Amino acid sequence: MPDFLQLTGKTFLVLGVANRKSVAWFVARTLEEQGANVLYSVRSEARRKSLETQLAGKPVFLCDVEKPGEIERLAAAVAVTGHAPLHGIVHSIAFANYSEGFKPFHETKRADFLQATAVSAFSLVEIARAFKPHLARDASVVTIGISSLLVTPDNYGYMGPIKAALESSVRFLAKSFSADTSVRFNAVGAGPLKTSASAGIPGYIESYLYAEKLTFRKKNLETQEVADATAFLLSPRSSGINGTTLVVDAGLGSNYFDQEIIRLAMRPEK
Repeated sequence: MPDFLQLTGKTFLVLGVANRKSVAWFVARTLEEQGANVLYSVRSEARRKSLETQLAGKPVFLCDVEKPGEIERLAAAVAVTGHAPLHGIVHSIAFANYSEGFKPFHETKRADFLQATAVSAFSLVEIARAFKPHLARDASVVTIGISSLLVTPDNYGYMGPIKAALESSVRFLAKSFSADTSVRFNAVGAGPLKTSASAGIPGYIESYLYAEKLTFRKKNLETQEVADATAFLLSPRSSGINGTTLVVDAGLGSNYFDQEIIRLAMRPEK
């Protein structure tokens, strides 16, 4: 079968694998199926231990992006082990402290907002800076965002503005790197998914089922569909796409006035 995506033999770093439900795991598996070499970066030794069966025999590095100097050490470790230059990086990392439950947005704590921003958005900037010397000239960097920054879900809280910062960072990184490279930066704006991280959000199941009714096909996204879009953005076949968010939501964002949803909202008794 022709190598349409032209990923065979290329090397990619994937950050953010937590388990078999992770977007990062699906992306890494898809890349490997296309003949690519995948390096894995996980947050801790405990996480690496929990993944030892899935990642047996694969290059696995440790990097907690919240800790100063960890990203620079990761870049140095990847380079010194002979894996550079990289043809792409997948940034699939996010964290928010919801331990006290959801509060009105104006009650967001400074420490929580800054921590979530550092992990979920600014880490992309730090990764880009640290790995710039170790990227192929035409490498592709892809991060995982959300399908709409205009909605204000109660159970997503302050992560909405932080995902907006992530998406904006993609555009500014694309412009910044364009001065002396052809490295591209893009985001995949994913609709609701069944992941372990989302399962921990209070009320997420109801939101997920509601979103499903708003898709054109009445069926929510599969994580594999997000992985496929990510693989495309990592490939030379998407060379004309830069500084962009590719929305993958099965039509969710264009179907607010679906007749069934209107009926259920206005005449639920019928």
